Amino acid sequence: MQIDDTDRRILRHWLAEPGLERAALAERAGVTAATLWRRLDRLREAGVIRSEGAVIDWRALGYAVEVSLRFTLDKTNPRAFDEFILAAREVPEVTFIETFLGRVDVRLNVIARDMGHWTGIYRDRILTLPHIAEVEALMLVSTIKATGGLPL
Repeated sequence: MQIDDTDRRILRHWLAEPGLERAALAERAGVTAATLWRRLDRLREAGVIRSEGAVIDWRALGYAVEVSLRFTLDKTNPRAFDEFILAAREVPEVTFIETFLGRVDVRLNVIARDMGHWTGIYRDRILTLPHIAEVEALMLVSTIKATGGLPL
């Protein structure tokens, strides 16, 4: 889909302030409310806007530990990816799953309340996932930049 400068302006303002009321968003983007609604609908239909929702701060809910796990799977089994991902989806503390081409096959993001909780999740839920050939854990220390913004 081709987007124009008006679409970019709407998206830029919306990403900068996701909670902005639609009337205020229209004003900041320099369009009427009706134009804003039409353009947002068109962007949704084209799949540019995939969803709208809350961004949850897991730390505020008591999850102080966040770990990124990188897996290399034993690909001698043709169902290794499917079975691994199916099992990983069942771990409630897994917040997202990504697959890759290259040395790393799958990455999981896992949250835990504290190190004791993390140790239990890792030992009892993660290491029991099927087809793991290698796993590397990267514990999050700080987030320097986290944005859904694009250079629009």
